[in-house]
Amino acid sequence: MTIWQWMYALSADMVLAAIPAVGFAMVFNVPVRALKYCALAGAIGHGCRFVLMHNAMPIEWASFFAAMLVGMTGIFWSRRLVAPPHVFTVAAVIPMVPGVYAFKTMIALVEMNQQGYSQALWQSMVTNGITAAFTIAALAIGLAMPGLMFYRRRPVI
Repeated sequence: MTIWQWMYALSADMVLAAIPAVGFAMVFNVPVRALKYCALAGAIGHGCRFVLMHNAMPIEWASFFAAMLVGMTGIFWSRRLVAPPHVFTVAAVIPMVPGVYAFKTMIALVEMNQQGYSQALWQSMVTNGITAAFTIAALAIGLAMPGLMFYRRRPVI
């Protein structure tokens, strides 16, 4: 893969992640002036995950670091634009939800229900289910971490 092909794939990934981020932001009634920031945060987060995964990082860790980046970006924008950070971050993280892994888990479960137990179906269901669960947990923890780091200012006794 040449550098131009890689840059095209990265930019396509970022643009295609910005579209559902704006869609979910509109579902959550985000103000119109904040939609462009939601799109940008979704593109930045998905682009970060794309780069990390193409550098051999597992999807769980890549999603964690991308969600942390989205969380920090949301905190930065929330202070500058005087809005809660969740306005920018929640809709931006939703395009990173691992739908394919969850879908494969459910398909394996349905096939086991119809065809009976099979070692290959069980392995597919467990592997994809664990990957989906850990990726969703990584997104949740990664999104919460910047808020905990920047907003918890209690002195330690």
